[in-house]
Amino acid sequence: MDFIEISAKTVEDAITKACIEMETSSDNLDIQVINEGTSGFLGIGSKEAVIKATRKSNFSDDLERPGKKVFKKKEKAEKKDFKKTEKTSVKAEKKAVAKTAEAKNEDVAAAPKKEREERHREPPVVYSDEEVEVIKSLSKDFLTKVFGAMEMPVDMKIDYDNKDANLSVDFTGEEMGILIGKRGQTLDSLQYLTSLVVNKGREGYIRVKLDTENYRNRRKDTLESLARNIAYKVKKTRRKVSLEPMNPYERRIIHSSLQGNKFVETYSEGGEPYRYVVITLKR
Repeated sequence: MDFIEISAKTVEDAITKACIEMETSSDNLDIQVINEGTSGFLGIGSKEAVIKATRKSNFSDDLERPGKKVFKKKEKAEKKDFKKTEKTSVKAEKKAVAKTAEAKNEDVAAAPKKEREERHREPPVVYSDEEVEVIKSLSKDFLTKVFGAMEMPVDMKIDYDNKDANLSVDFTGEEMGILIGKRGQTLDSLQYLTSLVVNKGREGYIRVKLDTENYRNRRKDTLESLARNIAYKVKKTRRKVSLEPMNPYERRIIHSSLQGNKFVETYSEGGEPYRYVVITLKR
């Protein structure tokens, strides 16, 4: 099996880059971590993570590349099948559209209850300076105890936007990759728990965002790049692609990135926490 070597800021970013380059999901890859990378001290002495990736021996993804002759035969057959598909009845197409709309609505329904309520709530409560300090103190005390139990030194910068009722906490320190976790799961869980702490017994709802090393924006950029690359492959091969399971927030990034695409459309399938996005050619 031929390996490709990928380097990125974190192992997670390297795996995502490998998925894009090899045109498949991580489930179809064998990953070997060569170097987990280090963030260094204040960015000094940082090293990128390095992985080796190859397709699994039983690889059967939609985007597997056959030889030229086989590809031409498949392409000819696919064009024939596509012409047949275009002749489907109007009734069948309406069902497909309805299914897509229903799947997208399910993503909204799958969002946490607090998040759904936030979209339709009254204007946020404006807190006094003293109350804002209490909110910051609650989050800081809780997070300090968590990191103390983890024996993990972490510096925190806490900001509060009274206009939008947003509490932002940015972490700095060594080994922030541990804090982020696989696909940001650790960071998301910690964010959820912090939200419970600061919103307990409070009249208005405060939105909490935890971040480190600009992970949220980097992850968003990575997912948008993945969406564009897979959309191009779907357009070229005329074959749908199922992405790996994602949380509701990340699925919405994929849907939003391709919402105005002329050639492809997206919908979600599966149940939480294994729900995933499907990118398919528009009918």
